[in-house]
Amino acid sequence: MPNIYDSAYDLEKSIRESDEFKGLKESYLAVMGDESAKKMFENFRDIQIELQEKQMQGEEISEEQVEKAQNVVELVQQHPDISKLMEKEQQLNVLINDVSKIITKPLEELYGTQEQDQQ
Repeated sequence: MPNIYDSAYDLEKSIRESDEFKGLKESYLAVMGDESAKKMFENFRDIQIELQEKQMQGEEISEEQVEKAQNVVELVQQHPDISKLMEKEQQLNVLINDVSKIITKPLEELYGTQEQDQQ
């Protein structure tokens, strides 16, 4: 029987070697290599994190903060390198979500079966 951790490390290696990850890494390095793009992207990330933390703590997000975030999103989406980076992030997220569905399938089947039996 294969060691589950060995399988996980094989999966990590496969993700690193995937076109999705390679494309993301290339786009990330392009943004980080351009000082103005890097600052714009880091500002975008800081605002994202700040809003997520407020949401998680149940704090109200002001209209001013929402407007500021929307302006930053519009700005970064207009930058070709950052826009491409966000697109590549999305592609890798799809891949990781698909893998997550596959590895959690035994749990879904187990609990799904129990729920069906109780009906």
